[in-house]
Amino acid sequence: MKHTLLQMCPLSPTLDRQLTELFTVHKWSDVTDQEVFFKEHGNAIVGVATAAPTGVPNDIINHLPNLKVISCRGVGMDKIDLNLAKQKKIQVSGTFGALNECVADMAFALLLDTVREVSTADRYVRNGEWLKGRYPLTTRVSGKRLGVVGMGEIGSLVAKRAQGFDMDIAYHNRKPVEGSPHLFKENLEELAEWCDFLVITVAGNAHTKNLISRSVLQALGKEGFLINVSRGFVVDEDALIKALSQGQIKGAGLDVFVEEPKVPSSLLAMDNVVLAPHMASGTIETRKDMEELVLENLKYFFESGQVKTPAF
Repeated sequence: MKHTLLQMCPLSPTLDRQLTELFTVHKWSDVTDQEVFFKEHGNAIVGVATAAPTGVPNDIINHLPNLKVISCRGVGMDKIDLNLAKQKKIQVSGTFGALNECVADMAFALLLDTVREVSTADRYVRNGEWLKGRYPLTTRVSGKRLGVVGMGEIGSLVAKRAQGFDMDIAYHNRKPVEGSPHLFKENLEELAEWCDFLVITVAGNAHTKNLISRSVLQALGKEGFLINVSRGFVVDEDALIKALSQGQIKGAGLDVFVEEPKVPSSLLAMDNVVLAPHMASGTIETRKDMEELVLENLKYFFESGQVKTPAF
């Protein structure tokens, strides 16, 4: 007898097909009357498949009395109430580990593009400006100081890449990372003041909302650059826009925004900002690994009672 799942959003043609082969799947997009749906199917649903941008609203969790497992594609858990899941003894898994390398790559791609102004220079050439004169000088990357906010697996990989550019590296965490060779800064403003490039790889949750505040941006200073591959709400977006427009920091590379896919028009108009559409994990190889892990977590849970890569 197949276990019954609720699928919150499309994942991929391959994974969607695999889920329907292994489980009895109800797709949330097909639900027209929630009250009728929960009355007819709520008791039977024991698992949920979702993606980080979609998550699972509390109202749905509370209408599924026999829910045992949530398998999420992605690592951002801000749209899944983990405290509620713990209270209800629901196991939650993310695709932890599968996307680390590509997110670290993207952080460094944004850093290089922002600091060396590759995207701006590309527009300069395409618009025929090079015919009128040489492009202005940019900032060196090698040998500079890199600050990492959130020295987890992704932050550590960013630091590893920075070592190839002969950078001095320091980081801010809730506590020092045991065995880390890098300088620990207990105060975030001190880290921002110390570094040339501040890279945000911290987990997005209630504790990290607006972590990168006006005071942090002021500490980063007029020659500093901010790179964010975490979550948009980790940065005070209004403060960032003001800092960029008033020259309080030199530039920013952003893969995430507060109200995705909406990007503030003021950011769109700035040449000292590189903008990407939340694509850090968006490679063919990594997305395949992530989707396989969504399925593995479900299969692993129903076989052993434990998910493979738990969120807590």
